[in-house]
Amino acid sequence: QVQLQESGPGLVKPSQTLSLTCTVSGASIATMFNYWAWIRQAPGKGLEWMGVISYSGSTYYSPSLKIRTSIARDTSKNHITLQLLSVTPEDTAVYCCAKSKKLSLGAAGRNLYDFWGRGAQVAVSS
Repeated sequence: QVQLQESGPGLVKPSQTLSLTCTVSGASIATMFNYWAWIRQAPGKGLEWMGVISYSGSTYYSPSLKIRTSIARDTSKNHITLQLLSVTPEDTAVYCCAKSKKLSLGAAGRNLYDFWGRGAQVAVSS
C-alpha cells in the first residue's frame, strides 16, 4: 500500500519560506512513470496545482507560482520536498502531495491521482 505523509511547520511568518516534506512509503519515488505533485487548497477555494516532480527528477511548475516554488527529491530518503518563498497570508492552505502514473500539468482533479497524503495545514501569519 502506497502512503504519502506531509510534514512541516504549521505556522509560517509572512515573507519567510514555507518548507514541507512528503515522505513516501510503499513505492519508490524513482520508479518509472511515478509523478509526485504538490497541490494546495486555501480556505473556501478549490484545489490548486503547484507543481510536480517526475521519477527522473524533472520538475514542472504552475506559471503563477513558478517564481516562488521549488520542488526537489531525495531518493535516499524516498521523499519529496516543497519550498515556497516569500509567503503571504494568501498562501494559507492545506498542502497535499499526490502520486500519479501520468504527467498531468496543471491538473488538480482528485481522479487524476491514485494516492494522496492527508495534507498539512499551513497558516501564514505574524
